[in-house]
Amino acid sequence: MAAYASLLSLMNIIDTLKLHPCPPISLPFKQVQSLIEKVCFLLEFLEAYNPHLGYTTEADPLESRIADAAHAAEDVIESHIVDQITSDGGKISSDALHQALEKVIKEMALIQKEAMEVKQTQNQPRIKSTPSDSMELASISQKKKSRMVGADDLKLQMMDKLTSDCRDLQIIPIVGMGGSGKTTLARNIYQERLIKEHFYVCGWATISQEYSIREILIQVLGELINEYSKHSREDKLGEMLHKHLFGRKYLIVMDDMWSIEAWDRVMRYFPDNKNGSRIVITTRLANLAVELASSNSLKMRFLDEADSWDLLSKIVFGEESCPLELEEIGKKIGKSCKGLPLSIVVVGGLLAKSKHAREFWEYIGENLNATVNLEDDERCLKILYMSYRQLPVHLKPCFLYMGVFPEDKPIHISKLIKLWVAEGFLKPIAGISLEDIGKEYLNGLISRNLILIHELGSTGSIKYCKIHDLLRDFCLREAQKERFYGVVRQDTSQETMNAQRRLVVSNNTSEEKVSDALQSMSLARSLIWDFGEAPPSLNFRLLRILVTCSSRSTKAYSLEEYMLRLVNSRYLDISAQWGRARGFPSSVNLLWNLQTLIVDTLQGLIAPAEIWHMPQIRHVHWRGLSLPDPSGQGDIVLRDLQTLVTIKDFKCSKEVVKRIPNIKKLRVSYERLRESCLSNLVCLDKLESFGCFCFPKTNADYLACLNFPNSLKKLSLQSGFWRCWDAILQKIGRLPLLEKLKLYYGSFGGSSWETSEGQFRSLKFLELHECDELEFWKTESSHFPRLEHLVLHRLFLLQEIPLDFAESSTLRYIDLKFCSDSAVVSAKRILEEQEELQGEVTLQVGIMLSRKNEALESLASPDFRVLIAGSN
Repeated sequence: MAAYASLLSLMNIIDTLKLHPCPPISLPFKQVQSLIEKVCFLLEFLEAYNPHLGYTTEADPLESRIADAAHAAEDVIESHIVDQITSDGGKISSDALHQALEKVIKEMALIQKEAMEVKQTQNQPRIKSTPSDSMELASISQKKKSRMVGADDLKLQMMDKLTSDCRDLQIIPIVGMGGSGKTTLARNIYQERLIKEHFYVCGWATISQEYSIREILIQVLGELINEYSKHSREDKLGEMLHKHLFGRKYLIVMDDMWSIEAWDRVMRYFPDNKNGSRIVITTRLANLAVELASSNSLKMRFLDEADSWDLLSKIVFGEESCPLELEEIGKKIGKSCKGLPLSIVVVGGLLAKSKHAREFWEYIGENLNATVNLEDDERCLKILYMSYRQLPVHLKPCFLYMGVFPEDKPIHISKLIKLWVAEGFLKPIAGISLEDIGKEYLNGLISRNLILIHELGSTGSIKYCKIHDLLRDFCLREAQKERFYGVVRQDTSQETMNAQRRLVVSNNTSEEKVSDALQSMSLARSLIWDFGEAPPSLNFRLLRILVTCSSRSTKAYSLEEYMLRLVNSRYLDISAQWGRARGFPSSVNLLWNLQTLIVDTLQGLIAPAEIWHMPQIRHVHWRGLSLPDPSGQGDIVLRDLQTLVTIKDFKCSKEVVKRIPNIKKLRVSYERLRESCLSNLVCLDKLESFGCFCFPKTNADYLACLNFPNSLKKLSLQSGFWRCWDAILQKIGRLPLLEKLKLYYGSFGGSSWETSEGQFRSLKFLELHECDELEFWKTESSHFPRLEHLVLHRLFLLQEIPLDFAESSTLRYIDLKFCSDSAVVSAKRILEEQEELQGEVTLQVGIMLSRKNEALESLASPDFRVLIAGSN
């Protein structure tokens, strides 16, 4: 909810103001104390507030008043801060500041009085959950298929259509309303082993309302070809796709299509090879399905009562049985969802996270029953509102924020949490970093089925997430109602943009519409920009967050323009082309509250000494940035700094280590690595991820002296002249927490690498890249007791992968790219021996060949995929 988020943000401003470097910016002490007292009361009130509202198009009046009062206080305080920093002559007098604060305090006092009266009258069942008492790690089965219930007959029909004897290319639409299970059905079929064996190649693309033909082609090509240029023109990508599919039996899934125009523009790239190829299209639009294939479509049905209860029960209880006292009301809840799978999944996520008490289940059932006569998407939105309303209050702003991201696009978890932190949505908990709190919030939303896991990282953690388009639509509607943020689109009215604190400028919007929206944004705090041109003006003096998603613009701004104008910044993400750096200003310390700085540019710069005077900085991503010596810069310690990527010629001196004690992720590069550069790396005892790239001038002896902290979980080493891996691997192998290891361009001190017992105890991911001399690898599966993923790239001399890996119970993936023929054959033997030893195949092998090789291609099977680089 906007009110809770605005109060948290206000508290964040007051708390961080204490950390402003000299000269300090102060506010009247008694007024600040009075303000804090009222904000704390209202935060506690909202954590227990139950407005008893069904789904309406109007915001709760009391919450709106709270949000407005908090925003007014923010405006007064942050305007004062910006005035003090910029010294632009616009300062208000101390009397005026006092009067402005007093006005806000009086308004909050009136709201507090009303809230106390409301608090005394509330007596309905509710869930109270604050961040401190709900911080549990969600138990998530991250690798399972999407659950599908009650669609077995539809699945069989689809399988029959896909594998029929008809030789012509067939279009098969799956049609149904949002949340009816179209994508789940298509995904389950797409993953079926029988289907994988029936078609030579398979590809998937998500279309959406705001589609891009180029992006569609890239999605399909990404599943068919490992190496191709994503920067090619649309026609070149289409030609590449057509050539790759020509003569082959293929299956393509086009998910979530909204217009015949999208199909008309891509259909010419799909050849009719007269060999039984198929294209599956999912859509909500029945008329579109008729246009595509009038007699060949499949219509999704609503679940019956039995299947609705089956799905709901599995979501809430897993494989366990439902308690008898809940079964009757549970079946009524399932029936109230009217057979819509998404509604059942979301309500099930709510019930799974609540106490299994009959009183609460009856309360949910009674409120759901109020929606049973509503139609289609509108009904589903009201069911979703029930789940949203019952969310713990601290999760509501984080959930609504999901609507700012483009439809159907994967969302990088790291970026999402950084934005939550910068927006001030996370309530601090002593002893826990804000990023860790953000991860717990994310797990809370995932466990309630409100956010979907899209992709896991190489060590099993969540890397990307997505949100169902119906849930995203709900977020947009609720955000507009609460004035939480505004999205500028072609159909957006100016009225909805007025006084918005957060603005999202989407692509495919006219310049006139964008210009009109920006005129009313003088108090904007966040600008997420996915538009073809750079913002026409950066005069948002109170702006905290600037995210540029587009790199199409040619307009260039210097960093000085950002630093001097956006002194209130917390998060700056400047895209490559229009963010080109012409200099790194010494005024960087004016950004006293900056947390995240992302500059995507090929130009490396030397940061000024003032960068050591940024007490709030948490993450810096800047390729080729050089940090100055901190000596002589006082005793400032950047305790919140967690990320430095990628720092050129980084000197890990005692002086530097002292100032970045909590660094977690560090990427460095050197033209010449000297012994002293990384001599104190072992002292960074919070470091979890380290990457080092060295140019050929590096003296190999220095690496042998390198020691790593035991906290390390991810390690990536790249160099053309490191010839001492044999020595350093002993140290790496002893790292107790190391899960991911990448070694590039080096040698093992000869033609052989032999491991021993007790090494790599936690390693899950291993990649060896262009280790030219390696011929023999001697190991046992017990030497890598937790290894899940093995990647070997350009190991031209390697004779074989150790066959002992067939005995591994953890190994799931082997990827070989341009390796020796004998290494490929050994991978096939490992697959066969695993089936013989374990009675089943749990391993997937992917082979990339540089050219056609009939002998190796003949080894292909569903679990042993063989591709040719650049194959047409």
